[in-house]
Amino acid sequence: MARAATVPRPAAPARPVKSAARAGTDRAGSTAGADATAAAPGNAPATVRERALALRRFNRIYTRHVGALREGLLQSPYSLTQVRLLYELAHREGLSATTLGRELGLDGGYLSRMLAGFEKQGLIRKQPSPADARQNLLILTAKGRKTFEPLGQRSQIEAETLLARLAPHDQVRLVAAMDTIEGLLDENAPPAPPYLLRTHQPGDIGWVISRHGSLYAQEYDWDETFEAFVAEIAAKFVMQFDPQWERCWIAERDGVTIGSVFVVRESKHVAKLRLLLVDPAARGLGLGHRLVEECIRFARQKGYRKLTLWTNDCLHAARRIYQQAGFVLIKEEKHHSFGQDLVGQNWDLVL
Repeated sequence: MARAATVPRPAAPARPVKSAARAGTDRAGSTAGADATAAAPGNAPATVRERALALRRFNRIYTRHVGALREGLLQSPYSLTQVRLLYELAHREGLSATTLGRELGLDGGYLSRMLAGFEKQGLIRKQPSPADARQNLLILTAKGRKTFEPLGQRSQIEAETLLARLAPHDQVRLVAAMDTIEGLLDENAPPAPPYLLRTHQPGDIGWVISRHGSLYAQEYDWDETFEAFVAEIAAKFVMQFDPQWERCWIAERDGVTIGSVFVVRESKHVAKLRLLLVDPAARGLGLGHRLVEECIRFARQKGYRKLTLWTNDCLHAARRIYQQAGFVLIKEEKHHSFGQDLVGQNWDLVL
C-alpha cells in the first residue's frame, strides 16, 4: 500500500502530456597579514594553527555575506544579537532570561540591558513562571510580533537571494556543508536525517510523473490515466512556476530520489499542497511528515492564510500525516477515476 502519497483532484478527463559534498573555498580568496599563511585551496590544513586560520577566514566570509557587520541588521535599527533575541521569543514559548542567556552564550548584564530596552519599547512583557516563582517568562507582545514579522520576511528574502546566485546543485552542496558544520559544532543538534531535501532540477519532474504512475499501478491498480493526469499537473507547474510563491521539494538519499511534494499558488491567500510521494524504499524515515512540514513552513513564510489539498480516502498513511499536521477534513465526494471507484477528500489547514 502506498504511504504518504497525495494525488491532485481531477477536474476534467486527463490527457497525456506531449518537467554531501563540502562547500568550496571563497572564490574572492582575499586574505591579509598572518592569515595569508593558511593552506592553499584544495590542500587540507596540516596543523591546528592552519585549521584555525581557515576557520577564521570562513567566519569573515560568512559574516560579510549575511550582513552581520551592518550597524542595523535587515534594514532595521536592531543589531544581530537583538534580532536573534526577537527570533527566539517569536518562535518559542516559556523562555526566561536565564534560559536565553545560557543557550545563546550572552553575558547576563548585556542581556538584561537589551531586554530592558525591549520592555521599554513595548516589544516584550514579563509574567511569573508557573513552575518557578523566582523566574519571569518573557512574552513577545502584539507590537513585538508586528516588529519582528518584517524582519523574518527580509531574512528569508536575503537568504533566498544569496542562494539564487548559485546553481541548484551548488545550493545543495552548500546546505549539506552547513548541516555538517552544525552537526560538528552544536552538541545539541539532532542527528542528521538520512536524506536531504532540495529544490527540483532538470529530470526531477520526469521522475515524479513516472514514479507516481508505476507506484499507484502496483499498489492501487490505478491505470495509465493517472500517470497522464500527474503529467498535466507537473507540466503546468514547470511552465507556470513562480519561485516567489511556489516550491517543489525533492528528497534524495545517496544520490537516489526517494520523495517529492509541491506547493502551488491557488490565489493570493490560498496555497495547495500537491503530489506528495514517498518511495517505498524510504518508508519509516519520517519523510512524509518532513515534506508536509516544509510545505506548511513555506506557506506561512509567504503569508498564505490557508493550505489546502485533495486526496483519496484509501491513502491511509497520507491522511494520518495530514491529521497530525493539523489539516481538517472539509468535504468528501465519490468519483470514478483512474479505473477505480474512489472517495475524494478535501483537507484544509488554516495558517
